[in-house]
Amino acid sequence: MANYNAPKQLESVIMEIRAGTGGKESCLFVGDLFRMYSKYGQLQNLKQKILNSHPAEIGGFKEIIFELKNSNVFSKMKYEGGVHRVQRIPETEKSGRIHTSTVSVAVLPKPKSAQIKIRPEELKIDFYRASGPGGQYVNKRETAVRITHLPTGFVVTSQTERNQLQNKENAMAILEAKLLEKKEIEESERLGNKRRSQIGRAKRAEKIRTYNFPQDRVTDHRIKKSWHNIEGILNGKLEPIIKSFKKAEL
Repeated sequence: MANYNAPKQLESVIMEIRAGTGGKESCLFVGDLFRMYSKYGQLQNLKQKILNSHPAEIGGFKEIIFELKNSNVFSKMKYEGGVHRVQRIPETEKSGRIHTSTVSVAVLPKPKSAQIKIRPEELKIDFYRASGPGGQYVNKRETAVRITHLPTGFVVTSQTERNQLQNKENAMAILEAKLLEKKEIEESERLGNKRRSQIGRAKRAEKIRTYNFPQDRVTDHRIKKSWHNIEGILNGKLEPIIKSFKKAEL
């Protein structure tokens, strides 16, 4: 089991869910995973805030980034980073063929105020009109925010709120989390620690879990364990999976 060198009592994590291979089905599964984490958060009394999203025209999302907050949220969510694969028959599939799609998940600890310092001159900030699926404008004012961090080239955006200030705060929260991740990976490599980070960008291609709908089975490939009742799991019943990981870590 991987050893994650992060504080055990983080107040907040930022989660990114992005569509991978599979087109429409992948976008729909991003929506399914977001529902799973949202429902789980409700069951665990986690506070949730959407920081940015790009809805897909056919439902689901191309990408969604959100924050979960509680005293022990990182210890619960740290196992979710990686590629999640779904196998199911799409509603539009007339021949009954099973399609395989993938979605990537990253779990980023949100930095404490003293961990990351960003100087104003390091930022290029642009404002533009928020748009919905298909590109239609959902706001006539330029409330969406794009921030470029010049030293690293990181680009983050937010368009979920109705004013520039809130969107800027959301985008800065995403940027700070990405910079903390970069810092921790660099420190790990400098110290000669060969561990692979569970954060998506460090090994986003690593397949961690498969959701097989025809067999009603969820399999986690890291601990080689399976669970049934996919619908229940996607409606937030994640605790058995998380408990299995905590047991495997001991």
